[in-house]
Amino acid sequence: MPILAHVDLDAFFAAVEELEDPRLRDVPLVVGGDPQGRGVVATANYIARRFGIHSAMSAAEARRRCPRAVFVRPRHAVYRQYSQAVWAAIAEVAPRAERTGLDEGYLDLGTVAGAFSDARPVAEAVRTAVRASTSLSCSLGVGTSKVVCKIASDRRKPGGITVVPPGRERAFLAPLAVRLLPGVGPRAQERLGAGGITTIGELAALGDTELRAVLPGAVGRLLRDRARGIDPRDLETEGEPVSISTEETFPRDVSDRAVLHAELRRMADDLARRLARTGLSARTVTTKLRYADFSIRSRSTTLSAPIDEAVRIGELACRLLDRGLRDRPGALRLVGVGVSGLSDHRQLQLTLDES
Repeated sequence: MPILAHVDLDAFFAAVEELEDPRLRDVPLVVGGDPQGRGVVATANYIARRFGIHSAMSAAEARRRCPRAVFVRPRHAVYRQYSQAVWAAIAEVAPRAERTGLDEGYLDLGTVAGAFSDARPVAEAVRTAVRASTSLSCSLGVGTSKVVCKIASDRRKPGGITVVPPGRERAFLAPLAVRLLPGVGPRAQERLGAGGITTIGELAALGDTELRAVLPGAVGRLLRDRARGIDPRDLETEGEPVSISTEETFPRDVSDRAVLHAELRRMADDLARRLARTGLSARTVTTKLRYADFSIRSRSTTLSAPIDEAVRIGELACRLLDRGLRDRPGALRLVGVGVSGLSDHRQLQLTLDES
């Protein structure tokens, strides 16, 4: 059974502008358009949303609804920098992810949570990691399919987590407006409305004949499946790796330092083989520690020259683990080792610079 989450940064562009200029936190803020009413709203902070301002609205209408709103032009380069920091923080908790935009994407919590009952603590760890690394707020929806997670992430904004347990998908979706179902655009909504279908539950309950009357063909069947919480899509995680890592979740929490060291050295052997196959070496070694409460700690060391030797990687990984446990003692649920700063350049003389 999949354990997925949709993560959505709250009013992302506006939140970044507030971090960059704290004076904007207490005013109705509109990103996009201009005070003269030209252009379109990209997003608005939650103060501005109280006036009914939302994305895709004309700046003229936003100005009419809130004459004292402050307009700023989007700064996409800045937003990309914050987005990179967000996804780096998320990767420390949930490594397998599909980014669907700068401010949202899907996470495979099944790689971290052993059972669905563990999903909420993992989602909370994601939210905490994003806040700690960037001061940004995010909302998450957790469920067994993309469509349920996507809708759930919008239920408790800002900063909330909505978990839809297995078997509760249809009951969760049923009372919601059909326009909230991903894939239902204005045309489909119009056709459904003409047939008296206004909620997701009403769409889910349609028989084949009734469905063909309002939404014929494959699109109708697809949307009815989604209305029933049926969505077999997996995460699309293609992308060029900038690091190589491996990790191990223990069946029981482990505190024995010798066992942890042995596991790290085994991982270092695996990483060295993968580096050799690709002809790469690495300048940074990182050890990852996950505690029983799903909180994450990582420690890194950067070298002045790249390495690819298993013994050296393992030695550094063990040293970093010891440092992490010195800072926060406790039994570990998971340990991992990663290497980054990859290149095809190799040197024999090494100088260690820990950070």
